[in-house]
Amino acid sequence: MLNNAVRSSSASSLQTVVAAFGAMLLGSFILFGVAFAQPQAIHDAAHDGRHSFAFPCH
Repeated sequence: MLNNAVRSSSASSLQTVVAAFGAMLLGSFILFGVAFAQPQAIHDAAHDGRHSFAFPCH
């Protein structure tokens, strides 16, 4: 019975790590991929989005 609890806890920890890594990867793409985009309209949309969430960008 204890062995199953350890496996469940281990699987839960792995899922948490995978979810956190995925969130960091997506967030990095949004911040760096869109913020430094060449088309001015995409950059302006990202800039306005950051301001609408009160996220400082400059």
